[in-house]
Amino acid sequence: MANGILKFFATGVDRPEIGDRAAIDRLFRKHRLRVMLAITLGYGLIYTCRLALGVVKKPLIDGGIFSPNELGLIGSALFYTYAIGKLTNGFLADHANIKRFLAASFLLTALCNLAMGFTTALWAAVLLWGLNGWFQSFGAPGGVVAMTAWFSNKERGRAYGVWSTAHSIGEGLTFLGVGALVAALGWRAGFWGPGLIGVITAIGVYMLLQDRPRTMGLPNVNDWKRDRYQEVAKPDLRSVLAQQLSILKIPAIWVLCLAAATTYVTRYAINSWGILYLQEARGFSLPMAGTLLMLSTLAGIAGAIAFGFISDKLFDARRPPVNLLFGLLELAGLGLIFFAPTSVPVLIAGMLLFGMGLTGLVTSLGGLFAVDIAPNRVAGAAMGVIGIFSYIGAGIQEQVSGALIEQGMTVVDGVRSYDFGPAIWFWIGSSVVSTLLAASLWRTRRRD
Repeated sequence: MANGILKFFATGVDRPEIGDRAAIDRLFRKHRLRVMLAITLGYGLIYTCRLALGVVKKPLIDGGIFSPNELGLIGSALFYTYAIGKLTNGFLADHANIKRFLAASFLLTALCNLAMGFTTALWAAVLLWGLNGWFQSFGAPGGVVAMTAWFSNKERGRAYGVWSTAHSIGEGLTFLGVGALVAALGWRAGFWGPGLIGVITAIGVYMLLQDRPRTMGLPNVNDWKRDRYQEVAKPDLRSVLAQQLSILKIPAIWVLCLAAATTYVTRYAINSWGILYLQEARGFSLPMAGTLLMLSTLAGIAGAIAFGFISDKLFDARRPPVNLLFGLLELAGLGLIFFAPTSVPVLIAGMLLFGMGLTGLVTSLGGLFAVDIAPNRVAGAAMGVIGIFSYIGAGIQEQVSGALIEQGMTVVDGVRSYDFGPAIWFWIGSSVVSTLLAASLWRTRRRD
């Protein structure tokens, strides 16, 4: 059985190359569009299966099904398994048939969500949500591998920019669409809706995607685009491992790990608990709370693009000055969200500032800066190390936030009230630390 599973996921066999130039051009144009649709829309839609728990927290608490502390435990299970999987599944993706790899993982994460809609036992919810995190961790490396197979070196930056919008697409759909579904049909629909979306997405990805061009008899994409590149001999495994371990000797990498971990505390605090805060502390309905959070994701698209442009064009690809700028934007947004009067225009401004600032920092600290300062041959390992710390930070946040929110929760005459103060200061403090750490690398330069 194990051999059958490995054979199913193994990359396809290279076919004899097609000799007709017109046929090659036609196939490349067709499948490149399909690949981009599959990895961008597919990953964006499947993202709803990752964030569903944040939308259903209030009805789960109000129904006495789970406490905030228990919800923090459930949520952290996803982040911890995702942290490990983001590194290990990146290695698997290099050897897998990407069509089957992504479609199967999307189907399995959808099934986890469908099962969550039937679950009220804590141990089962922790197990299912942890499995969900593991299957979710196939998505990013699978998408990147597909992108590098079908888009040449010179156009990969533009392709990556399009693909990176998938996160914001998924967040927006979750906060608005799944939020409306839960408001109308209850908490179970908050899992069943994303689960059904995930099943349809898995089928669509399987129909759209193909494995690497050579498995279809097509040449390497760089050859097809006449993009000059250098083929290098496969390095000795021990030398690659030595280079991968060498990044741990770079002090700036460790600073980036801590900065990324604290940034992800705030990122997922708002994703996981923001709707509950807006409902309980600000008095908004679930659809309105979801709409406000959706605005931050739209601002995030602009923030990611702006960070790259500003740091490249205005600061000669120096990230630390722009890290400081975007960190201050994020803190200004948090100040408006948590301390300004309850006014929709003011909260909208806060969400826009927060979304732009946070996503700019995530762009830098979540990978770009690490790739700048790590040797090119082991940039993937550097991103893997950063990724582990990022999602460990997110997991710790989930548990700490749940405990703090539960400590501040009181029930009088059947009416539940919350004191979010300690959790808010934990989130803001993490943002301050991440901004200071990111700015501390002021003299760190790119590695040529």
